Amino acid sequence: MARAELDKQPTDVRHMFDAVAKRYDVTNDVLSLGQDRRWRREVIAAVGPSYGDRVLDLAAGTGTSSQPFADAGAHVVPCDFSLGMLRVGKRARPHLPFTAGDGTRLPFADDTFDAVTISFGLRNIVDPEAGLREMRRVTRPGGRLVVCEFSSPTFRPFRTVYMEYLMKALPAISRAVSSSPDAYVYLAESIRAWPDQQGLAAMIAAAGWQSPQWRNLSGGIVALHRATA
Repeated sequence: MARAELDKQPTDVRHMFDAVAKRYDVTNDVLSLGQDRRWRREVIAAVGPSYGDRVLDLAAGTGTSSQPFADAGAHVVPCDFSLGMLRVGKRARPHLPFTAGDGTRLPFADDTFDAVTISFGLRNIVDPEAGLREMRRVTRPGGRLVVCEFSSPTFRPFRTVYMEYLMKALPAISRAVSSSPDAYVYLAESIRAWPDQQGLAAMIAAAGWQSPQWRNLSGGIVALHRATA
């Protein structure tokens, strides 16, 4: 079974997501206790798509995060580098223009999109700052970025409980529901190693985005970062 390590070699990460694709959405729903649905709604609200907007949904997986943009009348492009995810998504949502692409070398021209969003995927890019620079390149001047990513709980006692859940309970639960449970050991490790809210805001600014700001969701388990091109 393929599972990635924290050096996030692209081939390893790609194979890992190929392996979890079949039950990915169901597993996420169980592991997040249904909170992933609320987080997706918050992303849509933060992007605020208008009819006809061109939106890049990066690390879109099976397109679950992309469909609401299409429902709002935007021209959304779900992009992911896992062909396994894209195949599952295309079967479920054949009307969406799924596109294979590496986050550090996006297959789009400069200034293509009105908005770029990535949910729970920036953490998996081998060079996240390079990925953020690529997102900036393909976004038109004045366009917007929304990053939804796991972060650091703001209440210290809860942070301890949360880390225990990540490292012990999450892999155990995933064995019951996931098609590739070892991948969720990587998930827990990568969340623990990821920068906190302020650290990610600094990374976004260093990649050329303007006025990064964030809002905590679920007590800081997840943070929603916004910036403009």
